[in-house]
Amino acid sequence: MPRTQRNDNFIDKTFTVVADILLKVLPTSQREKQAFSYYRNGMSAQAEGEYAEALQNYYEAMRLEIDAYDRSYILYNIGLIHTSNGEHGRALEYYYQALERNPSLPSALNNIAVIYHYRGEQAIENGQSEISQILFEKAADYWKEAIRLAPTNYIEAQNWLKMTGRWTLPNPTF
Repeated sequence: MPRTQRNDNFIDKTFTVVADILLKVLPTSQREKQAFSYYRNGMSAQAEGEYAEALQNYYEAMRLEIDAYDRSYILYNIGLIHTSNGEHGRALEYYYQALERNPSLPSALNNIAVIYHYRGEQAIENGQSEISQILFEKAADYWKEAIRLAPTNYIEAQNWLKMTGRWTLPNPTF
């Protein structure tokens, strides 16, 4: 089952060695160790652009992983692959599933916002200005939540929210 780390840099190889050691010494079940191993192999394949192999590993990890929090990261990575392949509808499904298991995943919120923003831009190009505004509002809602969770991230999104008048500062509570 271990994936070869042929193209990994020093940091990736070090991570792999440390992860292997942790897997051996941590008091986890064999099932959890296998799930993590598949997840790690999926991440490695994904980093190399081997999306089909990455998906196979992620699906195996999902079959074995029972922890909702850990599953959220597997689902998120599956969503990333679908986004990379231009399959935005499928990507959204996986991002939503990730958020169901882990509502505090700002990167999933950001990626949902990016897809809605992209669709809003497409709607403008197709002369559908009303639809574009609905999509931009959805993007704004997801970006606001992502920024609330990670205030120092998503600077471009913060600028877009300000430039479009969608940035609303919370009322101070005294």
